Amino acid sequence: MSTVTGHAPLPETVSGDLFGHPRGLTYLFGTEMWERFSYYGMRALLVLYMIKHALQPEQAQNIIGFSTLKSGLEALFGPLGIQPLSSQIYGLYTGLVYFMPILGGLLADRVLGQRRTVVIGAALMALGHFMMAFERLFLLALFVLILGNGAFKPNISTQVGTLYAPGDPRRDRAFSIFYVGINIGAFFSPLVCGTLGEEFGWHYGFAAAGVGMTIGLLIYLYATRTLPPDVRSRVRAAGPKQPLGRDEWRAIIAIVILALPVTFFWATYEQQGNTLSLWADEYTDRTINLLVWRGEIPVTWFQAFNPFMIFAFTPVVLALWRMQAERGREPSSVTKMAYGCFGVTLANLIMVAAAAHAGDGKASWLWLFAYFAVITVGELYISPTSLSLVTKVAPARTVSLMMGVWLATSFTGNFAAGYLGSFWSGMEKGSFFLMIAAVSGIAGLVILCFVRPLRPILKS
Repeated sequence: MSTVTGHAPLPETVSGDLFGHPRGLTYLFGTEMWERFSYYGMRALLVLYMIKHALQPEQAQNIIGFSTLKSGLEALFGPLGIQPLSSQIYGLYTGLVYFMPILGGLLADRVLGQRRTVVIGAALMALGHFMMAFERLFLLALFVLILGNGAFKPNISTQVGTLYAPGDPRRDRAFSIFYVGINIGAFFSPLVCGTLGEEFGWHYGFAAAGVGMTIGLLIYLYATRTLPPDVRSRVRAAGPKQPLGRDEWRAIIAIVILALPVTFFWATYEQQGNTLSLWADEYTDRTINLLVWRGEIPVTWFQAFNPFMIFAFTPVVLALWRMQAERGREPSSVTKMAYGCFGVTLANLIMVAAAAHAGDGKASWLWLFAYFAVITVGELYISPTSLSLVTKVAPARTVSLMMGVWLATSFTGNFAAGYLGSFWSGMEKGSFFLMIAAVSGIAGLVILCFVRPLRPILKS
């Protein structure tokens, strides 16, 4: 009886390899790079835009749906000033961005297929970014962006996995390469969108994000000829659908179990775009004196530190894993994920030291540089590793749905990030960073507890 894994491309549909990988990886790399340019470009401006402009009393009353949203949030959390309200909206937006991939994955697996769902998602995101240029449409624009990201995100990631046959050792490296593409876009976006928004007007920054997403859509439309058929099409061609087997259900349950503590990784990691922006704005001495440049680092440029370090550190981390593998000492995927959580803990302990060193004054920007260096290594241990793990162990017929479930760890994580961020105004900054360090440390310990029980199921 024939089977469909959902991972092996049909040779006649895929062009020759490029740099040792299927040509389609290059186009998926480019599509995701521009999508991340748009997402992180807008995210770099979002909290500052709300606090300094959109949620000021004279502006907020003009936003469609604002009074209803504020009333709903205050019914849950009590009266909210501008900063806590901005953090809650930020957390709600970024959380829903990562909840909707469950529905986007289900839509692709059951109805539309991955290609058409990606196109719809990219078009919606481009529209949403352009809508951000109009203050009155602010909340509606966020809603459109949420829908678009839900359709786009799980299905672009799973298509990376479908380029490779089961057991192909290039798969993990492919996801690391794909992750570099994500972070090239994330690196340039604060420099472009952030500078336009801060220096020339918020709406110029948001419009630049829309242009980036449009470029990503055009690249993907050109790329479709290099991609294998949708998993849904290949499953249907294999014959009548069979019930999920025992091993498939065990793999699904394992993914869900791991997703729970990973939620708290994202709750702490996502402070970068929230409270860390406020630290950079209010408590950081951003003056820099170099031979080539003297001046003050714009707040949004700090959002470029992490993605720059991603593509700077990725070769080093991959070389370390390769060396460990040669000695038979490479950590398992689940162990790497625990180490990722501990990286966030260490990064926030650095900020505890920064707050203590600053006292009533301002801390050097080098403390933030150290924070981003450590948290970046942690991210490399957990994020691309987990994406690859899902495509390897998830049943083929549910691969987009399970990728959506995995990405949804960022839903509760980002919502929790907004909740944690709302304590920023009322806590000593050292105590705040210590709280964040404790949350991520506990998450890492919980993941370590699952290493041995899940090893026979995940085999990775």
